[in-house]
Amino acid sequence: MIKGVVIGSIAMVAISASGVTGYKMLNQPKSAEVLAVEEIKEKIKTPHKDCQDIQVQRRAPVQDEHRIAGTVIGGILGGVVGNQIGRGKGNTLATVAGAAAGGYAGNTVQKGMQDRDTVSAIEHRCRTVYETSDKLVGYDVTYRLDGKEGRVRLDHAPGKTIPTKDGQLLLESPTAAN
Repeated sequence: MIKGVVIGSIAMVAISASGVTGYKMLNQPKSAEVLAVEEIKEKIKTPHKDCQDIQVQRRAPVQDEHRIAGTVIGGILGGVVGNQIGRGKGNTLATVAGAAAGGYAGNTVQKGMQDRDTVSAIEHRCRTVYETSDKLVGYDVTYRLDGKEGRVRLDHAPGKTIPTKDGQLLLESPTAAN
């Protein structure tokens, strides 16, 4: 008889415990209420090339880089002009001075002409430009479950509720229908 009472008591405790557990399972909410959703974005810089055809001016190629033609022609003209001045030894000195001055002047004139002689060309120039955009990386979700508020980050928008199982949030992202 004592054995029967003990076994009966144990059975009653087990049945009561399973009933309470079952009742708690039935009373647990099937979803958590979503209170707020905040999108989390990240700045992304995307490089791309920006190319343009532009006109550029360059110094024309020079055939007489040492300006020999200008120096010689200026020297000859300077010598002729210097020769017209003075008599005797003064004439020789004036001719040499005129040739030297004319050579220098001819060289300088040719240099100026060469520096101003330009050619135009079209060049294709590119540069890297960065475009900034926002990339959605997730959602911070504030929810209420069983009277308590919580916060969780999800990789998908949750909707109005988050499913639960055994009092815990089910956070798997929804699968796309194929």
